Amino acid sequence: MTLLDAPKYDPAKGRRRRNIILIVVAACIIIAGFLWYFWDWPEQHLVNQFFTAIEAGDMPKAFGIWNHDPNWQQHPQEYKAYNYGHFLNDWGHSSDWGDIKTHNIVMTRTVGSGVVVGVDINGQKTPIFLWVQRSNKTLGFSPVSLSNSVFGATTN
Repeated sequence: MTLLDAPKYDPAKGRRRRNIILIVVAACIIIAGFLWYFWDWPEQHLVNQFFTAIEAGDMPKAFGIWNHDPNWQQHPQEYKAYNYGHFLNDWGHSSDWGDIKTHNIVMTRTVGSGVVVGVDINGQKTPIFLWVQRSNKTLGFSPVSLSNSVFGATTN
């Protein structure tokens, strides 16, 4: 076949090809945006579960979520560094926030190997920052405080 023997151009086939390419590119952009927006959702969900347990007064469950160990009561000796009594001082009735009745996640950022989650407790304007380790889903107090700027992260 020579150049002069080439088949005739089919505009319908060209439109179909263009439309398929546009749909694939648009789908890739939408999926990328979806992943970017919901990247920290599992960690936010974990923090929500933690505060929901505290608000319900289920402190043993909250301690299990904190350590990502729902059966922590079967081996409490593993948590000597931050035991249940210390946890109750930080999150119970005698905590800095008193009885925790409401919470609202106000900011989230991936930092290193974990996620820093800023939470307003009981409507206070200054959030507390919790750290969620991505590898083992344990919670802790964050070594990083976030600011309201777009990329702001300052260390304590």
